[in-house]
Amino acid sequence: MEYHYPIDLDWTNDEMVTVVTFFNAIEAFYEQQVERDYLMEQYRKFKKIVPGKAEEKQIFKEFEKGSGYNSYKAVKYAQENPDEKYLSTNQK
Repeated sequence: MEYHYPIDLDWTNDEMVTVVTFFNAIEAFYEQQVERDYLMEQYRKFKKIVPGKAEEKQIFKEFEKGSGYNSYKAVKYAQENPDEKYLSTNQK
């Protein structure tokens, strides 16, 4: 599925790709499954571009509005389940 990705035009092309890659991992969490370590790695890269909590919250809200996927819940689930190799909404 194609979603609207919240992109800041001040970001470099590499930063935009990093943010989209993170949201692709969130999509995989909801639509299929994703490796926990991969999701967390993409989140860490995302946080280098969006270090502030307020901006992160706004970007997550924009993505959820367009996709219906809650990025915060996906990342929180990954953080709380370090022993799981693969994550998906089927596990909840």
